[in-house]
Amino acid sequence: MATQQLNPGASSKVLEQLRGKHVLITGTTGFLGKVVLEKLIRAVPDIGGIHLLIRGNKRHPDARGRFLDEIATSSVFDRLRQEDNEVFESFIEERVYCVTGEVTEPLFGLSGDRFRKLASGIDAVINSAASVNFREELDKALAINTRCLENVAELARQNKSLAVLQVSTCYVNGMNSGQITETVIKPAGETIPRSTEGYYEIEELVRLLDDKIADVRSRYSGKVLEKKLVDLGIREANHYGWSDTYTFTKWLGEQLLMKALSGRALTIVRPSIIESALEEPAPGWIEGVKVADAIILAYAREKVTLFPGRRSGVIDVIPVDLVANAIILAAAEAMGDSPRHRIYQCCSGNSNPVSLGEFIDHLMAESRANYAEYDQLFYRQPTKPFIAVNRRLFDAVVGGVRIPLSITGKVLKMLGQNRELKVLRNLDTTRSLATIFGFYTAPDYIFRNDDLLALAARMGELDKVLFPVDARQIDWSVYLRKIHLAGLNRYALKERKVYSLRSAKARKKAA
Repeated sequence: MATQQLNPGASSKVLEQLRGKHVLITGTTGFLGKVVLEKLIRAVPDIGGIHLLIRGNKRHPDARGRFLDEIATSSVFDRLRQEDNEVFESFIEERVYCVTGEVTEPLFGLSGDRFRKLASGIDAVINSAASVNFREELDKALAINTRCLENVAELARQNKSLAVLQVSTCYVNGMNSGQITETVIKPAGETIPRSTEGYYEIEELVRLLDDKIADVRSRYSGKVLEKKLVDLGIREANHYGWSDTYTFTKWLGEQLLMKALSGRALTIVRPSIIESALEEPAPGWIEGVKVADAIILAYAREKVTLFPGRRSGVIDVIPVDLVANAIILAAAEAMGDSPRHRIYQCCSGNSNPVSLGEFIDHLMAESRANYAEYDQLFYRQPTKPFIAVNRRLFDAVVGGVRIPLSITGKVLKMLGQNRELKVLRNLDTTRSLATIFGFYTAPDYIFRNDDLLALAARMGELDKVLFPVDARQIDWSVYLRKIHLAGLNRYALKERKVYSLRSAKARKKAA
C-alpha cells in the first residue's frame, strides 16, 4: 500500500481534524454518498461517529433497518469486509448512527427536541442528497435541490460551530462559456438581483416559480400534470440560463445556503460528471448508469450511432473516489479553520482534459477489440461507428429520416412487417438521449479547480496519499478502456437472463 512508502512520521491534517468528530451525511442511499461513507470508515478509523439521515420505506420504516438491508450490504464495502470483517461490523455497530428522517420535510420530519439534539451532537454535515434527474418535475426538484437546504441551514443556526458542506455540481455554470472558476456563478439568462455579499437574491424568483407551479396544478392532473411540470421546469431553467431543471435548482440551492449561512462555515463542492472509481474502493466500482453511461449503453446495444456533440470539446469526467476525497479534505478544512465560505470544483477539464472525440475513440477501440470481455454490456461485436456531429446537422439528419420512416413503418406494420420499426425505435432512443444529455456533449467551457489543488497542497504529507484529488493521475486510455467499461460490466449491469438460463441448464445437466 502506498502509505508504507511514507516516512513513519508523515502527517495528516485530515486524520487529526476528524479524530473524535461526529459527521452527519445525507444521501447515502446514492452513489456518491456510499463512497464517502466507505472512505470515512476505512481511512478515518478514529472518527467519533457517522450519522446517516435515511428515509424509512414500507419494508423498513426505520433508518437502521434500511441501512443494514440496502446500504451495508452494498459491494462498496467488499474491501472493508475482506480486510477485516469483524472490525467493519464493530464500526457499524458502535459508530454508525441512523436517523429516520426525510430531507424535504421541515426539520427533516423530526420533533423539535430530536432535531436540536441532532444539531448539537454533530461537528459537520455533508449534504449529498439530491435529485439528479435532469428532467424532474419542477416542484420536486425545488423541494430536494433547493428548499430542503433550509433544514441544513437550521442545523447551523442551532449549532453555530457546525461546518456545512454542500455537494453541488460544476454544471450550475449553466450556459456560460469560457474558463469557469471556483466562484459564485452568474446566471447566463434573465437577470437576477445580486446582494453586496456576492450571492443572488432568489426569494422572489422562487415565489414566482411557486405561482407558476400552482397555476399548472390548477389546470391539469395525473400524467398530464407530471409532463406539464417537467416542461415548466425546463422552460424556466432555459429562461434563466440553464439547460435543465437539475442544474437550475442546484444553483438556487447554493444561493439559499450562502445567504442563510452568512458569516458561518459553508463549503460548496462542485463535481463535474461523476463516473466509476479510479482506484477506491475498487477500480471501476459504480452503482447504476450515470450520465455518459446511458450513451455508452445505447451504443453497445446498437441503438445509437449518431449523437450531437463537438469532438474537440472537453467532456469533463471525474472518478467518484476523487470526488469523495475532495469532500473529506474540504470537510476537515472547514472544521479546523476560521468559518467562511469556500467553493471547490472537482474536475479534470483544466488539468487533464479529455475531448469528446478521444472519449468516443477509446470506447470504440476497446469495444471492437475486446467486446467479449464485457458480456453484460455488449451482446455482440459493434459493427457501426459512433459519430458526433454538430447539433444543427444532427437535428436535420434525425428529423429528416424520422418523417419518411414513420410513414414506411405504418405501412409495414399493416403488412405484418416490423423491420423498419426497430430503426424508428432506435431513432426515438437517440432523440431522447440527445434531449437529455446533448448539452453536456457540446461543451463551450472549461472548469478550473485551482483552489481545490491548492487545498490538497496545504494538507499533510499523508493526506496527499490517502485523499488524492488531482485528475492528472488519470491515464484516460487505461481508465476508459480497462477500468470504466469493466466497472460498468461488473457492477452496474445485471446478469443477462440468457446466461442465467444457460447456467441453470448446465447445473441440471451436471446433476
